[in-house]
Amino acid sequence: MTRGPFIVPALKKHTATVIMAHGLGDSGAGWVSLAHNWRRRGMFDEVTFIFPNAPAIPITVNFGMSMPGWYDITKLGRDLDFQEGIKNQDETGILKSRDYFNSLIKEEMEKGIKPSRIVLGGFSQGGAMSLFSGITSQEKLGGVFGLSCYMLLSDRIKNYIPENFPNKNTPFFLAHGTDDDVVPHDFGKRSAELVEQLGLEDVTFNSYRYLTHSADPVEIEDLEKFLEKVIPAENEGNL
Repeated sequence: MTRGPFIVPALKKHTATVIMAHGLGDSGAGWVSLAHNWRRRGMFDEVTFIFPNAPAIPITVNFGMSMPGWYDITKLGRDLDFQEGIKNQDETGILKSRDYFNSLIKEEMEKGIKPSRIVLGGFSQGGAMSLFSGITSQEKLGGVFGLSCYMLLSDRIKNYIPENFPNKNTPFFLAHGTDDDVVPHDFGKRSAELVEQLGLEDVTFNSYRYLTHSADPVEIEDLEKFLEKVIPAENEGNL
């Protein structure tokens, strides 16, 4: 049974939500410090942060043993080429997780949060799911970000994009370390190019020299700037 997400509630009137998904084998708790850091610095007081927990599922690269994952992985990026990675993806698991992400968005909308004030993002597997879910969402989101990740089902994603393509103009922020040995930097770069080829008009791809499969302060600062742009404060002076 999947645990509910970790939630860091807004300190002021709740006007925006950031959903941040973790990578393979991690948990929502692994990224909660991100929100706490921003809280200590007086940032994003109107934002509720949601850190969902992936279910424990059998993972092929983990010898079939169960671990938290948004979908199964048969090989790590360092062990396969880009085209092979596209062909051997767990479409059933990806779509199931996409539906879960959509349910989180719907729950926020039912609380009165506009879709344009909801940002979906994540790291590694979570980032890949955020890209896929954001591109195929029926709702026009405020923004989408993916750290150290890659495009899922790029050879058939068009089949899942709504006809009116709600997120064609939504800002997408992608970031990747040049020394990533789990999801190669080239995967991230080529995925950003594929996102643009789908017709998305506001895609940023940032590279970070010497960064491995992790995040660093400069990258997080760039993410902060992205969030400030796509979900600016609404209630300053109206506490």
